[in-house]
Amino acid sequence: MSKAIATLSNLRQSPRKVRVVADLVRGKKVADAIVSMQFTEKRASQPIRKLIESAVANAKAQSMSTENLIVKTIEVNEGKTLYRSMPTARGSAHPIRKRTSQITLSLEEGIIKAKKERFTGEKTIKKVEVKKAVLTKKTEKVVEAVEVPVEAEVEVSNTNE
Repeated sequence: MSKAIATLSNLRQSPRKVRVVADLVRGKKVADAIVSMQFTEKRASQPIRKLIESAVANAKAQSMSTENLIVKTIEVNEGKTLYRSMPTARGSAHPIRKRTSQITLSLEEGIIKAKKERFTGEKTIKKVEVKKAVLTKKTEKVVEAVEVPVEAEVEVSNTNE
């Protein structure tokens, strides 16, 4: 399979913040990834969306079909760090590190594999009847509890008769 690669260097945002957005598109179809970036309210979403579109343009240039493209890998690495200083008391200074990111994205033609579904059997719920409770300032501690089976029916007697 052929790859379409696009890179973005020196994005003026820390890699830690960009990785949160990059994890949203990893393994998705290109169309789904672009839509999710349009509705993500993070600063890194627009540069990543542009990077995906750039990789799609690179795929077209390589005469790849753009219908079945998926985001195979997206890596966010550290770029150059700009060092600044903040003046503090008594003539000293504290360092400020303005971090940058480098993003590498690769697209491949393929089909997304369906994830295995976990056991979706019927769940049983246990009903617990609390006999006594001790109240403290902020928490409630259960002193004694008795389990009542799920199938148990409660008989109600009418005392007015």
